[in-house]
Amino acid sequence: MLTILGRSHQFCDNLSRRSFLRIGALGMGAGALTLADVFRAEGQAETNSTGVQVTPRKRHKSVIHIFLGGGPPHQDMWEIKTEAPKEIRGEFQPISTKIPGIQIGEVFPRIASIMDRCAVIRSVVGCVDRHEPYQCHSGWTRENLASIGGRPSLGAAVARLQGPVDRSVPPFVGLANAGVWKDPGHPGYLGPSYLPFQPDGPGMDNMKLNGVTLERFNDRKQLRASFNQFQNVVDATGRTTALDSFTEKAFDVLTSSKLLEALDLSKEDPKVRERYGNGQPYKYQYDGAPTINEHLLMARRLVQAGVRCVTMTYGRWDSHGANFDLVRDHGSKLDQGFSALVEDLERLDMLNDTTVIAWGEFGRTPRINKDAGRDHWAPVSCALLAGGGMKLGQAIGTTNRLGEVAQNRPVHVQEVVATLYHNLGLDTSTTTIQDSTGRPQYLVEHPPIRELI
Repeated sequence: MLTILGRSHQFCDNLSRRSFLRIGALGMGAGALTLADVFRAEGQAETNSTGVQVTPRKRHKSVIHIFLGGGPPHQDMWEIKTEAPKEIRGEFQPISTKIPGIQIGEVFPRIASIMDRCAVIRSVVGCVDRHEPYQCHSGWTRENLASIGGRPSLGAAVARLQGPVDRSVPPFVGLANAGVWKDPGHPGYLGPSYLPFQPDGPGMDNMKLNGVTLERFNDRKQLRASFNQFQNVVDATGRTTALDSFTEKAFDVLTSSKLLEALDLSKEDPKVRERYGNGQPYKYQYDGAPTINEHLLMARRLVQAGVRCVTMTYGRWDSHGANFDLVRDHGSKLDQGFSALVEDLERLDMLNDTTVIAWGEFGRTPRINKDAGRDHWAPVSCALLAGGGMKLGQAIGTTNRLGEVAQNRPVHVQEVVATLYHNLGLDTSTTTIQDSTGRPQYLVEHPPIRELI
């Protein structure tokens, strides 16, 4: 907690100035407060200057990004290679889906039953052999524009371009919480104002007024403005401007319960929670993320409250050993959670406005290694999408007989990201963001997936 050192002065309401500065676990010093500091450090996006309070039911476009950290095996999930030799084929059988002619792996029966609301991409190309979500979040490699901070993630770009739906709800939230793939999305050259808010940090303890009424709090908000008169140092890096936005955002969040309620799963119907499951027991986690199915439900609640982009890391798919056991475990849990999410969004009339995507940074080797595992394979990977008003009930692209390369309709990583932007209402052929040098930068260089839009 930040405090102001100096003498304590008594107000007429029997609160000392020093105690006032600590109300709600806030510390106001030279224009700063603890929650605002958390937003700065953990990454709350800046609100636009004309943000207006809206109801949570206002329709808005959103993305729920489920990153399958470690690289899921494409040939054991969405395109089973029945004609391949034993050392390549694997242990799984294909099963029919709701769409005639489309088959997927046997561990996904629930997703098979909702394939009319999904699309499978079997031929994603353009990946790099690197364990990180950077490319899935942005469409670019980490080296691109690295000298000025790199490219912003989709969530950061959307926060910059579209701002919040509701001033009291951040537009970009990251639920990634563990493992080496926990990165929820970088702001790149946009700077720290556009990092995602991460609700598993210390900021959650400060998001309350501790018994102080809104009327009294708002009066003190006016007093806080007077402190800005003493802030005469101009920070050329832009941190001062960001700090002001974080402080303003902190007040907005503190005077609203929407974000806290969205994160509180105890308020959800127990039958809905049961449908999602909890993803336990957590197996094959090692240095990765657990299979937290509650994050899928939390993502739906956050989108319902007004968040535009929610990211998470689900599981640890780096299956150098025991690949098939891992897919049975992770896959069956993803099958339950993903299908529940899609059905839940449809029940709430949110599916056409919400794009859900599950994919990883690359695929796995066609040949099974001596440890019954598959190793890294960048030439081709896969993705599962749902909702977003897309043309669904499709399987796009194929790999060759051995699952080595894209044979029909290669889909570039940037095409996938461009589709997410398109579904959010952003035209990637015309939309640009000014980088830190003043140059306009396009979001991606490839168009959206033509089959889906």
